[in-house]
Amino acid sequence: MYSIHFYEGKTYLLNKASRIIPSVNENVRIKGRNGKVNNVQEMGENRYFVLVEFEKIVDKSIPAMNNLKKKK
Repeated sequence: MYSIHFYEGKTYLLNKASRIIPSVNENVRIKGRNGKVNNVQEMGENRYFVLVEFEKIVDKSIPAMNNLKKKK
């Protein structure tokens, strides 16, 4: 078993014990967010750091702001 630590930039996301080490450019889903593995670093015999880049979140609250401008 390997200890896999997921990071986004300098932000710690998740620690997971797994038998499979993710590879570069592999799609991952962490905490309900889709992302891609940028880099995998071996930090010890059974310890790996995985750098992930998540897809940008589209803010859906902008159309609701337009409804506030309407006259009643």
